Amino acid sequence: MRLNAGFNAKPAAVGRRSTMLKNHRTFQTMFAGRELIVETGKTSELANGSCWVRYGETVVMANVTMSAKPREGVDFFPLSVDYEEKLYAVGKIPGSFLKRESRPSERAILTSRVIDRPIRPLFPKDMRNDVSVVATVLATDVDNSPEVVAMTAVAIAISISDIPWNGPVASVSVGLVDGKFVLNPNIEERAKSDLDLTVASSGEKIVMIEAGANEVDDKTMLDAIMTGHEELKHIIDFINEIKAEVGKPKIEFESMEVPTELFDAIKEMAIDRVKEALDTDDKTVRDERLLPIIGDIHAKFDELYPEQIPVIDECIYKLQKYVVRRWLLDEQKRVDGRGMDEIRPLAAEVGLLPRVHGSGLFTRGQTQVLSIATLGPVSDEQRLDGIDENTFKRYMHNYNFPSYSVGETKPSRGPGRREIGHGALAERALVPVLPSEEEFPYAIRVVSEVLSSNGSTSQGSICGSTLALMDAGVPIKAPVAGISCGLITEGDRFMTMVDIQGLEDFFGDMDFKVGGTHKGITAIQVDIKIDGLTPEIIAEAFEKTRKARLYILDEIMLKALHKPREEVSKYAPKMLQTVIPIDKIRDVIGTGGKVIQKICAEYDVKIDINEDGHVFILGVEMANAKSALAVVETIAKDPEIGAIYKGKVTRILNFGAFVEIAPGKEGLVHISKLDFHRVEKVQDVVNEGDEVVVKVVEIDDQGRINLSRKDAIAELQAKNKK
Repeated sequence: MRLNAGFNAKPAAVGRRSTMLKNHRTFQTMFAGRELIVETGKTSELANGSCWVRYGETVVMANVTMSAKPREGVDFFPLSVDYEEKLYAVGKIPGSFLKRESRPSERAILTSRVIDRPIRPLFPKDMRNDVSVVATVLATDVDNSPEVVAMTAVAIAISISDIPWNGPVASVSVGLVDGKFVLNPNIEERAKSDLDLTVASSGEKIVMIEAGANEVDDKTMLDAIMTGHEELKHIIDFINEIKAEVGKPKIEFESMEVPTELFDAIKEMAIDRVKEALDTDDKTVRDERLLPIIGDIHAKFDELYPEQIPVIDECIYKLQKYVVRRWLLDEQKRVDGRGMDEIRPLAAEVGLLPRVHGSGLFTRGQTQVLSIATLGPVSDEQRLDGIDENTFKRYMHNYNFPSYSVGETKPSRGPGRREIGHGALAERALVPVLPSEEEFPYAIRVVSEVLSSNGSTSQGSICGSTLALMDAGVPIKAPVAGISCGLITEGDRFMTMVDIQGLEDFFGDMDFKVGGTHKGITAIQVDIKIDGLTPEIIAEAFEKTRKARLYILDEIMLKALHKPREEVSKYAPKMLQTVIPIDKIRDVIGTGGKVIQKICAEYDVKIDINEDGHVFILGVEMANAKSALAVVETIAKDPEIGAIYKGKVTRILNFGAFVEIAPGKEGLVHISKLDFHRVEKVQDVVNEGDEVVVKVVEIDDQGRINLSRKDAIAELQAKNKK
């Protein structure tokens, strides 16, 4: 480790300080082949811990603070994690009316969750002081992900602070390019990678996994995770060196540990009744059974311990946790009577709703998700105003979790971080199997409505959404199913169980969510409540979720609908596409959009034109879309002698009729070319506004087009006879 005076200063001798700031230190190391620079003691001196981390031209500032004492009545650990994207970091001015950052982007929310998950379990379980973590992106380049830098910066800030924490942890991104693992891939490597994996670990264990993948097999995924872990061991050592150099002594805090005497008294009074209440697979019945037990406990102990009523609630929670964990570890018993590798009853249905473009209902026990797919023009894709290179999103997945799904009465306040996170997980699982824009030129939106929740709704939304996409006629490459695996640990003992319901998730140590196809994994998200996972636990979770995933696909989902429908719904817009020369785009659009607006109005279609010449024509009626496509191609292509067009008569003269074969392009049909017999008067054959078929018979030196109606009719009649 080397110390110097600042980002731009020359290396100084070890132990040298900046002459300007007495506490300023700079630390450097190599991370995945690139230099990582950490500065402490330079800014934010009132925060409990602060640092700047630079990786390439990406700079992230992390600040962490803690309240002096707990708020009254708080019975949980109040940790908040915010990842802030500043558009000045990439030289952008916000596009909103206010011209300032307001609500965090979806990507920022997801990154906040990714940072939260590995650090939260390492805080003391009995601490109730508010802790705020803020990671601010000050500058970023496309090759060095600010998300990975932010995780490292947060770990350093907490480690050197006086806040109690059992860290450090660090994070790395792992790609898979041409069959080889790449650590912290640059933008070019990310574009070619079959894997987008983020791993966080301590020196000994894996503490967080987040992944999207192009059907990567279990062994390759496990190898990628462990490859990332090996690199992180070096970064953990680096953080520990910084902590030893500038870290503050950890402060004492007011412990909210449940008193053993009180817990034992409540346990003796109520354990048998709690066991009886929990021994059911029906969440509603379980909750009803628990209410009188909770009431009796408070009636007895509130008077004895009037100052510790929140602690009594904590004891009741701890007692339920004790019962469930003892069942699982000692008796191999689950609350609903299932085996450890047994999935709850499953059901799947498609085509439930009229008029929508596609729908799927997936049920697993008391968890039920309805997903609805909607198709639109490519121009309906979501515009992203963030600091990364992604500016549009063609596939959008929204997840809604209403209060009635868990039998509660809370009013809806819009999507929170949980809803955004679950929607993004389902989206990530399905993106690898979607057809390309060239194959299927639609924007796609899926909405997953959670109708009932008793664990693993995010995985249910993956299954339901696969069915909805297939029902909508989206030619996905393979169906995707999702399943979760739980964990109970005690010392060196551990056991896993597949398809955890809410109680097992609530009182367990892990929610290991995996989405994938027959071929491999497309998404992973792991929530951990302990200090980390060993390779053995991860490998066992992969194997159990793989078997369960294949069962769900083969026995449930593919029996509901074995492949995508051949055509999109009759209510879905019909899409046609073509490519025109770039220099013809102006002709198709016309002055002030006059030409394209005329086509859209006449044929009741919507037309999108990309800068590269790709044209997308969308209409509810396929016949109208085909007619509009013909007009666009006619405008974009110079008329050829012998070509036949369907046009409209625009003017009548004594010697013939002018016919517009495309907006801005018209030719003359001489009176002698109107019909097979002699025509005395043009109006005897055609009038203004009539649609006629014509054939190009001549284009003179001045570009004037001569047309023939009778030659077109003769050629078409000859083709019909054949």
